[in-house]
Amino acid sequence: MTAANRSLADGLRWTAQGSAIFAGALAALPDGHLDRPTRLAGWSGRHLPAHLAANAEALVNLAHWARTGEERPMYSSPAQREADIAAGAKLPAAELRAWSARAAEALDARLAELDRRHWQRHVRTAQGRTVTAAEIPWMRAREVMVHAVDLGAGVEFGDLPADFLLALIDDITAKRSGADGPALALAATDHDGTWTVSGSGGPTRVAGTLAGLAAYLSGRRSDGVTGSAGDPAPTLPRWL
Repeated sequence: MTAANRSLADGLRWTAQGSAIFAGALAALPDGHLDRPTRLAGWSGRHLPAHLAANAEALVNLAHWARTGEERPMYSSPAQREADIAAGAKLPAAELRAWSARAAEALDARLAELDRRHWQRHVRTAQGRTVTAAEIPWMRAREVMVHAVDLGAGVEFGDLPADFLLALIDDITAKRSGADGPALALAATDHDGTWTVSGSGGPTRVAGTLAGLAAYLSGRRSDGVTGSAGDPAPTLPRWL
């Protein structure tokens, strides 16, 4: 599934699925575990729901931009984004959980207000890319799905929908191509999908399951992913 074939309906469906998966994982995590490190280096179990709450509010800004035509950036600055996450991570557990749920519900409501004309309007991501508003659900789905795994509360990449994993691999290989990093030729062992990443040197062959490749490409733990001749797959630079 290429980005061109990834539909708005797909993004909305994955957003709903991912939100439910993350909410379930967060609910399963006792308050006392929120202070523990997650699988995302440097972030505790408090940082992830705070980040996703702030992300939902930022995407509400893009939905407002799409609906009204009034420019409203996701964040006023990168510093503001970091400050919001840091402040949210200090909230009492009940308030943090409520903020995460409330922000997700508010984003769903704002997206439901958009019609066909709104979805085609151009907005700007926090990374400075100009995209149509139809990309907003995909941006959210990617966040909630991957961070549900990062939370370390029992969700693994193999628990995520296979069609989402295909879209994620497409997305990351496109972003990695031409950036700093090794050239890769990737093949799924449980699917007929193959992907290439342009980069330095001749391409290294990398094989793994869809779940393993998605984890590897996103910089997460990737059990069972191997490089040429069974060697470890090359180390990759930061994805986002």
